[in-house]
Amino acid sequence: MPNTELTKLRKVSPFRKVALGTWKTTYDPSIYGSMDIRMEEIERYIEAFRERFGKKLTITHVVTAAVAKAMAAVPEANGVLRFNRIYLRKSVDIGVLVLADDPKTGEIDLSSAVVRGADKASLMEQIEQLGEQVRAIRSGEDKAMKKSKDTVGLIPFLLMNWFLNTVSFLMYTLNLNLSWAGMPRDPFGGAIVTSIGSLGLDKAYVPLVPYSRVPIFIAPGAVKDAPVVEDGQVVSGRVMGIHATFDHRLIDGAHAAKFAKVCKRVLANPFEELDSLD
Repeated sequence: MPNTELTKLRKVSPFRKVALGTWKTTYDPSIYGSMDIRMEEIERYIEAFRERFGKKLTITHVVTAAVAKAMAAVPEANGVLRFNRIYLRKSVDIGVLVLADDPKTGEIDLSSAVVRGADKASLMEQIEQLGEQVRAIRSGEDKAMKKSKDTVGLIPFLLMNWFLNTVSFLMYTLNLNLSWAGMPRDPFGGAIVTSIGSLGLDKAYVPLVPYSRVPIFIAPGAVKDAPVVEDGQVVSGRVMGIHATFDHRLIDGAHAAKFAKVCKRVLANPFEELDSLD
């Protein structure tokens, strides 16, 4: 009789297969941090933006803009490790994880869309960039993404660690463009935003993904009513938690503190810090 009665999971999404090939142990350089943000002004800004421009601005867009401004203010955090040395990116590119149903397995799958030059992009430009990529991913029109997922589907489970390590070495350590082989060029950017709030979660810390070489993962949670203190009085407020995972090899406490300060300033003052609504 076995120690535990088990049955093999037959239907596995490409993302889950990649995850199985990503992490070998819990030994990693992750550091974690979180902060709570008052959301009344952000919600008011989003409503005014939608009314003014007729575009569906979301909290994910706003957080992505704040992260981009923070990356620009802390350029040392916008880096990639190559040959155990830090190389800084010339562009602030922010990845946004997108949920989509895998057409083959029916499982929920994760893909990455990237806002290029996010620190200089307006919210309207960001909406257009992400909207186009998300539509292509969910419809299967993104040829590079489809080809890379098809490639992953062909790799045996036992070889996934080797495969991902090899692809990461070629793409980032050697800095080779593998788009000819079906691997999207720089598919994750220098930081990743993943909205756990859209899943109904208040808080979660996202693990670093070694093969992506991304040193910053930001997870905004669900917006909820919570007690807050105003002028010495406890009142009801709208609050959202933002949870971050950093790679300690690139980012220390001073970097993280400055990063958080910029994010908090932008999110606390959206009418001043983000696109004008005039």
